[in-house]
Amino acid sequence: MISSCKLLSFILIFAMLYSVNITFISSLQVNRQNRLFCVAIKIIIINCYLMPLRKTFAKRPITRRAISWGQSESSLQNRKVTDYFPIRRSNRKTNAELKSEQHKHLDDLIKNDIEEGMEVKNIDGKGRGVFAVSGFKRGDFVVEYHGDLLDLAEAKIREAQYAEDPQTGCYMYYFQYQSKTYCVDATKETSRLGRLVNHCKTGNCQTRLHPIDGTPHLILVASRDINAGEELLYDYGDRSKASILAHPWLKH
Repeated sequence: MISSCKLLSFILIFAMLYSVNITFISSLQVNRQNRLFCVAIKIIIINCYLMPLRKTFAKRPITRRAISWGQSESSLQNRKVTDYFPIRRSNRKTNAELKSEQHKHLDDLIKNDIEEGMEVKNIDGKGRGVFAVSGFKRGDFVVEYHGDLLDLAEAKIREAQYAEDPQTGCYMYYFQYQSKTYCVDATKETSRLGRLVNHCKTGNCQTRLHPIDGTPHLILVASRDINAGEELLYDYGDRSKASILAHPWLKH
């Protein structure tokens, strides 16, 4: 800011110049000597007073308006956009959060034995089958293949016992989990629908393991969109000669 003394000096000089100009204009009517005298006084005032003031103002540093009091330019360069604008938080959930919610939802369905949107029908020459009452989207949980979870040794003992009685069907599904072989034995007749889903190499469902507290659960999910009225089918995966010989429909 301009000090009060410099400002007063500037006003006085301006007044003197104004007075000289008036005198100069008046002197136009006078002789040449008076006119030269006025011009000389004007030059002296400019050189003695205005020139030093001009140099003083020229030395003043230019201050950028963006810098506030007590704030250096270097500190401004280190500022972030978030110092001036608030951070906008997104309400979108991450993939990890979505997967966690889906996993918990499946946990609830399995723990509560939820089996919805299906019905059992008798099929000529085939026996019972499970059909969709309402449609399923690809990836949807359909049903759990529920039964007794056995290790390999115990499963082989039960399988040998079932083989002794031709009237007893075999509903044993073997799978690998954490480098160990397990089997879900659903041979015992229950109200659970997973054991009644029939075989087809090009079925509309597929098996998937879903662990709950370290225990694997065998579930069926839709491998494609399934319309209401379609029979639910999945590939049993048994390609052994003995199984195909005993059950020729495994070839299809």
